[in-house]
Amino acid sequence: MERFLFPRWTNPFLLVLGAAIGGGGLFAAAMGGLITDPVTLNIGYEPEQPVPFSHAIHAGQLKLDCRYCHNTVFEASHAAVPPTATCVNCHSPRNEQGQASLAAVHADSVNLKPIHESWKTGKSMQWIRVHNLPEFVYFNHSAHVNSGVSCVSCHGRIDQMETVYQHEQLSMAWCIECHQNPNEHLRPREFVTKLDWEPSEDFWKEHYDVANQEEFAKMIRGKENIHPQRHCAVCHR
Repeated sequence: MERFLFPRWTNPFLLVLGAAIGGGGLFAAAMGGLITDPVTLNIGYEPEQPVPFSHAIHAGQLKLDCRYCHNTVFEASHAAVPPTATCVNCHSPRNEQGQASLAAVHADSVNLKPIHESWKTGKSMQWIRVHNLPEFVYFNHSAHVNSGVSCVSCHGRIDQMETVYQHEQLSMAWCIECHQNPNEHLRPREFVTKLDWEPSEDFWKEHYDVANQEEFAKMIRGKENIHPQRHCAVCHR
């Protein structure tokens, strides 16, 4: 019986095919296991904004409440990015006579020129979103803060950040973990935007007649019917 012999060109072809398969496997592993990993992709994301706004000064030193700028957070599903008018309430530009129509805090600052230009032209500031969930994920800010979940649980100590960066993974596993064990994240609603809040030793007993954070969480969950769900339709609508 006569043997079949492959053409000689198949020898280098097999080498190229093997290299392609090996390289493809490494590429798939890198894309699926490293580059798209939430820790690698998201935590520490710190884009440069058009204006060097310092949360450490405004929310930290000056103690501005988060709701002054993000005024929809308790009523809407999204936390509104402040319009230029909010900035100009404090940082009003000077007119041709050198006067400011509103408060003139650092009115001559070079860093505030984009704000003043936005105010004069009516064109919105192009702020760069830091905490950016995929489009197929539904998240409702008002549902969380009205349940007693503080801004700090998701955003970290914003009041200590010169430049805001992503503090948590914001991955699906991270969200599910919180929905499964929310007790440690619940606090009295009036302290939701007070990022440095820590209960005193007698706080729980004095105000809620409970011994600790865990007992408070169990009490408030029953009273407010807080039962986070974990099925797919909650976030993927």
